Amino acid sequence: MDAPILQGKRFLITAGPTRAPLDAVRYITNKGTGRLGSLIAEEALARGAAITYVHGRPSLSPTVRGGGRDHLSMIAIDTVQDLIRVFRAELPRGYDVVIHTMSVLDFQPAEVRTGKTESDEPEWAVRLVPTPKAIRLVKDLAPRAILVGFKLEAGGRREDLLAEAVELLRAARADLVVANDLREIEAGRHTGYIVDGSGEVVAKAEGKEAIARTLIRLIEERLPVN
Repeated sequence: MDAPILQGKRFLITAGPTRAPLDAVRYITNKGTGRLGSLIAEEALARGAAITYVHGRPSLSPTVRGGGRDHLSMIAIDTVQDLIRVFRAELPRGYDVVIHTMSVLDFQPAEVRTGKTESDEPEWAVRLVPTPKAIRLVKDLAPRAILVGFKLEAGGRREDLLAEAVELLRAARADLVVANDLREIEAGRHTGYIVDGSGEVVAKAEGKEAIARTLIRLIEERLPVN
């Protein structure tokens, strides 16, 4: 019997939300659930890959069957800074593929209050500043890894969404970028457009399960043969 296609390949997959504290008890976050990342991890595990799954809290986790549990390592994080620390620690250890589905905050509070802000304050003005672009570290730390990024927009034209995907692909030196629209996702019509290094749409998939399957197939085609 032939070995699973991805046997011996190491994947680092990020999934779910990130958060940034406002004070000792409050934080801002985003809508990431980890659902797509968990499905991608399940597809890769089923094909024999070893997965390091870096997930925000709360986040869905991959469903593991059979002996796959031995090939899954879980790392929970909260902030963008946590994610960067994990990248710096993990990526130099040697990964074949990095799939960055995580919903990373683009902005965080400029100041974090040390205690609990009392509810009787008449006003609380919060200034937000940009977060570091964690995905741009990946190729520095793991230059040989296949890097997959994700671009999410809310509404607008398909052409603009794809242009944003190409911009991310080039800025992050990614090999593939999956572009999707939040309004379609929330309406139950999740379409993923997969863009390659040339800026061309190489695949279109409808639904998270199909996106996961299609993405893993494209990665298999790009991995070097052992």
